Amino acid sequence: MASFDFDQPVERAGSDSMKWAKYAGRDVIPLWVADMDFAAPPAVLAALRERVEQGVFGYNQPTTAQVEAVQGYLHRHFGWQVEAEWIVWLPGLVTGINVACRAVGDAGDAVFTATPIYPPFLGAPVDSARRTVSAPLVRDSSGWLWDFPAVDAVLKGSRPKLMLLCHPHNPTGRVWTEDELWQLAALAEKHDLVVCSDEIHNGLLLDPNCRHRVFATLSPELAARSITLMAPSKTFNIPGLGCAFAIISSAPLRRAFQRAMHGIVPHVNALGMAANEAALTRCDDWQAALCGYLRGNARAVERAVAELPGLDMRPVEATYLAWIDARDFAADHGIAHPAKYFEDHGLGLSDGADFGAPGFVRLNFGTRRALLDEALARLARAVRA
Repeated sequence: MASFDFDQPVERAGSDSMKWAKYAGRDVIPLWVADMDFAAPPAVLAALRERVEQGVFGYNQPTTAQVEAVQGYLHRHFGWQVEAEWIVWLPGLVTGINVACRAVGDAGDAVFTATPIYPPFLGAPVDSARRTVSAPLVRDSSGWLWDFPAVDAVLKGSRPKLMLLCHPHNPTGRVWTEDELWQLAALAEKHDLVVCSDEIHNGLLLDPNCRHRVFATLSPELAARSITLMAPSKTFNIPGLGCAFAIISSAPLRRAFQRAMHGIVPHVNALGMAANEAALTRCDDWQAALCGYLRGNARAVERAVAELPGLDMRPVEATYLAWIDARDFAADHGIAHPAKYFEDHGLGLSDGADFGAPGFVRLNFGTRRALLDEALARLARAVRA
């Protein structure tokens, strides 16, 4: 395996980074929004240089090679044979979530998701003149789980047309098992739901015992009611290049999705397409090395949190995000807003309230080990202050 240096500092303060600009002028380590502090893979940088050197940036369209890059990646990693016409290009995965909400059902219909959840899952239905309905995930000693009877009850009572599934899950870091996916599939069939599955973190599995199963590959019948959303942005750290795609095998569902896009959603830019092609075809070794590095970071966070009174988290199976329960800590010390408290102690985390779970915080450990160690030291000092 090639060697990659994820410990190499990349100066982002004072740049156009939204993540780092939030705390400009303050001594706060930003570990909130989900992008990493690592440079993009060398093959992606080389592809971008080559595309820039061509010198012309007129209107672009997907090339055969760019389409085959998606097909090859999905077949190589998941054994999924995808037809070219199933691919719908998007300038971002959140765009795809919003389009799905507009494409399925009618104004006033419910859209189901489970909480805690990535904030656009809660906002996109509302922005699309739908209603967000949800059921909470539950915890046991090993991790976060679905409460399937509760989900069934919510679906029966609210009669949604669409389920928004996050797989692997942001923020809990769960990789849903095939058995869990089949139980969700049974509920989707029982209640006649389209399932929009956000699988953007599929390339960031940290637990070697976990395997990502694409929801739409469970059966042809489930594929016909599925919208699968993917992007290279998280795994290869290129969200600023704005390239994502939906895979929709059902022609009627795909047409509805494209109608909802028409006149509003722009084409993917040329640099994003070039980066996507390189990421999906020439970066498997970089991806494997990254997951190894992130695995070490995840274990460091888990050890640190385990030693701190009032904090709790479950093992991270995928993503570079740690979901930390700070409710006991906050209650013991009369702290109303844990995220604000940690920010005041030099640590910028995501507020669990935005995910439908007040009292939790989300820590992005996609950064170099030395900076993470300092962040965890600040976390410890804040808890023991």
